[in-house]
Amino acid sequence: MAIRQLSETLINQIAAGEVIERPASAAKELIENALDAGATRIEIATAGGGKALLRVSDNGSGMDAADLELAVRRHCTSKISETLEDIRTLGFRGEALPSIGSVARLSIASRRRDSTGGHEIAVTGGKIAHMRPAAANPGTIVEVRDLFFATPARLKFLKTEKAEAGAITEIVKRMAIAFPAVRFVLSGSDRTTLEFPATGDDHLARMAQVLGKEFRDNAIALDAEREEISLTGFAGVPTFNRGNSAHQYAFVNGRPVQDKLILSAIRGAYAETIPSGRYPVAVLSITLDPALVDVNVHPAKSDVRFRDPGLVRGLIVGAIREALARDGSRAATTGASDMLRSFRPGFQPNSQRPQGGWSAETSPSRPYQPTTGFGERPQASFDGLSMPTARAEPQFSPQPAAPEPNARYPLGAARAQIHANYIVAQTEDGLVIVDQHAAHERLVFEAMRKALHSKRLASQVLLIPEIVDIPEEDCDRLMQHAAELSELGLAIERFGPGAIAVRETPAMLGEVDAHGLIRQLADEIAEWDTASGLSAKLEYVAATMACHGSVRSGRRLRPEEMNALLREMEVTPGSGQCNHGRPTYIELKLSDIERLFGRS
Repeated sequence: MAIRQLSETLINQIAAGEVIERPASAAKELIENALDAGATRIEIATAGGGKALLRVSDNGSGMDAADLELAVRRHCTSKISETLEDIRTLGFRGEALPSIGSVARLSIASRRRDSTGGHEIAVTGGKIAHMRPAAANPGTIVEVRDLFFATPARLKFLKTEKAEAGAITEIVKRMAIAFPAVRFVLSGSDRTTLEFPATGDDHLARMAQVLGKEFRDNAIALDAEREEISLTGFAGVPTFNRGNSAHQYAFVNGRPVQDKLILSAIRGAYAETIPSGRYPVAVLSITLDPALVDVNVHPAKSDVRFRDPGLVRGLIVGAIREALARDGSRAATTGASDMLRSFRPGFQPNSQRPQGGWSAETSPSRPYQPTTGFGERPQASFDGLSMPTARAEPQFSPQPAAPEPNARYPLGAARAQIHANYIVAQTEDGLVIVDQHAAHERLVFEAMRKALHSKRLASQVLLIPEIVDIPEEDCDRLMQHAAELSELGLAIERFGPGAIAVRETPAMLGEVDAHGLIRQLADEIAEWDTASGLSAKLEYVAATMACHGSVRSGRRLRPEEMNALLREMEVTPGSGQCNHGRPTYIELKLSDIERLFGRS
């Protein structure tokens, strides 16, 4: 079969299969062009989930007739010249507009700020129409109609209009977080209008617009740098989590990405603090020299490759863990909100509202005036109550007796133990309810984790070394991490070109499947260039041991024991959640309590 040159239209349609996968892909490319043009206001309108109509309007620098003529031709761009080593714009491939025009009805109207008139060009199924003058405001309006009409097979693979509209919304949210100084408006016949007003340099305010105002109250600031790679952003406290990873946003040099290395680092940073099946909320922005990252991995530009992935992963994990140790022990504000909602079904102020206006005698908030006294039968049930007691056991370090009511401790002074499991403490401006088992479990685990990282772990020497046959390149990778693994109690040696001899294993793990462990570590190092899997196994064992070695539910505590637990929680990193990710305490402000009783 003879080889022949494909037509320009067919080439563009093939390229469109990679660049424009769905309406959200087209929206992403057009918004990136608007941002690269310096727009401060971007409006997106859709119909039919973006399949029938996608219009992106901006107030950027605009284009003249000559630029418009080139913009719809493949590999024409103003963003790079001769090298891919210094890419500082969102777009650079010059494929988006011709790809869209080859599979849809595309029209572009644009006007430069210093021009008295604009121009418009249209592309239908890859055929470029003649340029014509057009009335236009400064900036650019790109309109895409009947997406994939020229490639009907692609239409069959699209999801419902609602799903496609939701994907466009997610794209706009990611762009809005990355560029808080830009105003975004998303509207159309298939959706309610969504608007993100510009917040200038206040990134947290923009994040609150996208992620909800609760994120502001439950976010911890990140600011770290390592070898000229900086990381900024915000990470949610562990108890502020979600059911999927859709609330994790990552940006590299301002570019929204969905990189598996970054997502894996976030997951590793929150290990042993988030319940299984739950995901943390985080917004990370990585800034580094463009030469140290490759953004030309895929036409969609959502994947990147770092020159030193281990350094980036270590920076993310270290920064988040340091932030959680510094400020992550506080409980999520959503806990108090859930508690308030659980009270409300029984609180019906409207049913108590007196008829005929308010009066002091009929007000539900009037002072209580006893008529039967405290010696009546209803009080008999309180006769058997006394302060909880228990045997004195050295569960905690010696602490002073119960503090005075006005003592300014973050978790307050213990006032009672209810149901032999929950400690009620009075703080300066509210109260705290502590799950004693979950709290002490976390304290024991953190003590064991500190011991894990402070010295070489105890190991058990194998009478007969285990010989594990693996590919030679995996042997090379493992031996590069031999010293690190030795600190964790795993001693390995090279045994020929394609085998590893395991001489010692961590004593904490008990009987170990050496073959499975070595192969798992080899796979992990090949994927992430890190051997953190063994450390994770050890921490999992430590978490299990902590669960069985902590104060059990049902054990009565003396006041000094309860206060000792509170004081240790205040100085222990991550004490706001147990090893399984559940909250260890819930704080209720006095204002919330007053609201429950209708006092505010």
